[in-house]
Amino acid sequence: MATAWALRAWPPLLWQATGPEHVRFHHLGTRITLSGDTSGGVTGQTVWAAKSLDGEAGMAWDWVQLSRGVVAIADPMSLVTNVRLIGDEGEVLTAHEAARYLNEMVRALPWQEEVQRALGQHLN
Repeated sequence: MATAWALRAWPPLLWQATGPEHVRFHHLGTRITLSGDTSGGVTGQTVWAAKSLDGEAGMAWDWVQLSRGVVAIADPMSLVTNVRLIGDEGEVLTAHEAARYLNEMVRALPWQEEVQRALGQHLN
């Protein structure tokens, strides 16, 4: 599985933030981390990639299990990606400005099902 931070080494891709990107992300892998303390918390990372005409795009983020069957992005402002979003005026959006669009892309993915599948395989 590609690690989340390895995505920073991928060549950057410039995508229009408001324009429809017709790329299809696929799941590369999910890593699970069991808490070493008494809380019993389960966290991890999931990594996704897509091929576009400009190259390969990657996105990764940390997740946390809130309860059995419920997982959420640990920090929606901390997605790791090689995609740089361009605004309407041609400017590269800041991380803060791009977060909205990146989170919309993540929301469209079946990532929670993939995390649940990984949890089921890991905990059985």
